[in-house]
Amino acid sequence: MDQQQTRSSLAAGYIRFTDRRDAGRQLAVAVRDAIRERENEVVVLAMPRGGVPVAAEVATALRAPLHLVMVRKLGVPDQPELALGAIGEGGARYVDGGLARRFGVTPAALAVVEQRERLELERRERRYGDSARRPSLKGKVAVVVDDGIATGATARAACRAARGLGASTVVLAVPAAPSNWRQSLVGEADVLVAVGEADVPAVGFWYDDFGQVSDDDVVRLLGA
Repeated sequence: MDQQQTRSSLAAGYIRFTDRRDAGRQLAVAVRDAIRERENEVVVLAMPRGGVPVAAEVATALRAPLHLVMVRKLGVPDQPELALGAIGEGGARYVDGGLARRFGVTPAALAVVEQRERLELERRERRYGDSARRPSLKGKVAVVVDDGIATGATARAACRAARGLGASTVVLAVPAAPSNWRQSLVGEADVLVAVGEADVPAVGFWYDDFGQVSDDDVVRLLGA
């Protein structure tokens, strides 16, 4: 199925998003229904960079503080777009051992990828400067937000990071996810929320506008 056919199929049978802001507004309604009486205990944690515009709309709708949870994908060495796992702040880490064996990724090769992504994670932490401002998550509901789920690797690391930061309840909330995402992410979050669920080639197929989000965009949205 080519891109146009896939988009037409989604338009006919599934929810579509104009852009990440539109997705965030729709997601906020679903998140509010999921957390109900605990709304005043929420801290919204965006996964940069694509999750930040989505999370900004969720935070505004819930009147909750917006902060970041830092994560980086670990790609297969010769296919970097294919997620082998992910790392997150506070030592959070997830590696798909089966996928590593399938692609012959040795521990040494994985260590090289992880070191590179750790440096980028640290660069972003310095650039955004959010961790120093983020309130304690102890006893809070951490709503972890991204713009969609592909393999779920970074979402796993983000949920583990939020849990490690002390959140009593972790809600993983995304506008779009594959049909099997609840089974694959069981145990990582206490609550899983998605506006739409369908199997498509990439997260961007859910959006009319899925442009890049820059570091400057992230800083601006956090400041707003």
